[in-house]
Amino acid sequence: MAPSTPLLTVRGSEGLYMVNGPPHFTESTVFPRESGKNCKAYTFSKDGTLFAWSNGEKINVISVTNKGLLHSFDLPKAVCLEFSPKNTVLATWQPYTTSKDDTAGIPNLQLYDVKTGTCLKSFIQKKMQNWCPSWSEDETLCARNVNNEVHFFENNNFNTIANKLHLKKISDFVLSPGPQPYKVAVYVPGSKGAPSFVRLYQYPNFDEPHAALANKSFFKADKVTMLWNKKATAVLVIASTDVDKTGASYYGEQTLHYIATNGESAVVQLPKNGPIYDVVWNSSSTEFCAVYGFMPAKATVFNLKCDPVFDFGTGPRNAAYYSPHGHILVLAGFGNLRGQMEVWDVKKYKLISKPVASDSTYFAWCPDGEHILTATCAPRLRVNNGYKIWHYTGSVLHKYDVPSNAELWQVSWQPFLDGIFPEKAITYQVVPSDVPSEEPKVATAYRPPALRNKPVTNSKLHEEEPPQNMKPQPGNEKPLSKTALKNQRKHEAKKAAKQEARNDKSPDMAPAPAPQSTPRNTISQSTSGDPETDKKIKNLKKKLKAIEQLKEQAAAGKQLEKNQLEKIQKEKALLQELEDLELGI
Repeated sequence: MAPSTPLLTVRGSEGLYMVNGPPHFTESTVFPRESGKNCKAYTFSKDGTLFAWSNGEKINVISVTNKGLLHSFDLPKAVCLEFSPKNTVLATWQPYTTSKDDTAGIPNLQLYDVKTGTCLKSFIQKKMQNWCPSWSEDETLCARNVNNEVHFFENNNFNTIANKLHLKKISDFVLSPGPQPYKVAVYVPGSKGAPSFVRLYQYPNFDEPHAALANKSFFKADKVTMLWNKKATAVLVIASTDVDKTGASYYGEQTLHYIATNGESAVVQLPKNGPIYDVVWNSSSTEFCAVYGFMPAKATVFNLKCDPVFDFGTGPRNAAYYSPHGHILVLAGFGNLRGQMEVWDVKKYKLISKPVASDSTYFAWCPDGEHILTATCAPRLRVNNGYKIWHYTGSVLHKYDVPSNAELWQVSWQPFLDGIFPEKAITYQVVPSDVPSEEPKVATAYRPPALRNKPVTNSKLHEEEPPQNMKPQPGNEKPLSKTALKNQRKHEAKKAAKQEARNDKSPDMAPAPAPQSTPRNTISQSTSGDPETDKKIKNLKKKLKAIEQLKEQAAAGKQLEKNQLEKIQKEKALLQELEDLELGI
């Protein structure tokens, strides 16, 4: 039996309602529209069979398959809802308040049994951030961060703490996905000169002297984001500082770290300086994509050795989204960018389409792996609110714009479990659509009055880099960098031009061979007649001499600093630059 089409849930000033997914896009009868502006939150269960929403008076839970009301809870102030992975528990959160005598706070995190509707447990959870307990996929384990400790409950028995992970000032934790054995990544911020660190543990081995599976410490971290891959074999850690002390970035400084459960760890070397906008794992758990660097940003796919596999070049982008099956990757520039998307075939690393979703604030893949949802929502943008359904080949299949006096607050797909929708072969042919295509308005650059009647010169602020396959080719241990390739072409062109000039001057005379005793660097000792060029050559030689000394120190067994290793890596580029300057003499 073919799976049903995912529904689309829409919440805004027009109310809460559901829309049938492609190809129909009609309002669904599964959920009767609830008018009014009082709906504060909604959520689906992980398999999409249950739906809960808060209407400002109660929290209601319905079955999507049977279209029947299951439970209604009297929680008018609830603003957050979440189902446990197997639909056993509904977690609700409302803003923390204290009692009238201010002696104790009122429990504001409630856990309800979905089957019976009874309240299993109430907790005090002051902060909205990380309010929801974390469950393992089979619900055997549930964890909460309480007063710098991680409390573990087993089999949804919330009256007994089965285990505790206690480290000084635990700020955050992430439970691993997948089956047993369960793993947990914890982050402890640094203090008083001590570094911050992330550690991986396997439940319940917390107290032994060398219980940690892996440990990674770093100094530059005010906050971290921890991302497990689907197979729970590794974690990516984005460490961020609030302030960049070098003054290079207004958004602070970010570094990307890789930590594996076998104890391996590494800093992911990103070729371009600047912020890290997004990092995302492929569902295969063998690759991840990072979007980074000052605009125009680079995007690169790395393997588990943290080696680059494919470089997408530079472009206006700040986000990456893998399809549910992991076979398509969308690179996009939303927020303060124009909404350009690049849709890539991950297996062939071939561009499928380049649609533009202007003013988008939200993006989501449909569970079927074929359709894409983009939306412009309030309060991020209060004008031109609406949503579009795309096919990944670039055609808009459905478009809805809310009236000018209304707002769209939230829109999302109904989730489905993995494997429900089979992976389909990628097509490059644009899917036909009844929705008329809109050409994005291209703003012309300002030209001062004095230049308006003159020819337009094509000039760019940034030279965009093309995509490049970073996999080692047969016979080559490591591919040349873009700078090296550019310099190589320049060098060959200069050499050919010089040879041509010589042949034109003396067509009957062959160039005399150099004497055996002539030193190899004789040409470098000649002068160009240009003091500026001679100065550059002198400085380059000085740098190369320093690199030679560093290499000798490394060969002698001395531990080099990071900046010294970076100097050694620049040797090839410096030699090329020196050769180019000398050829120009």
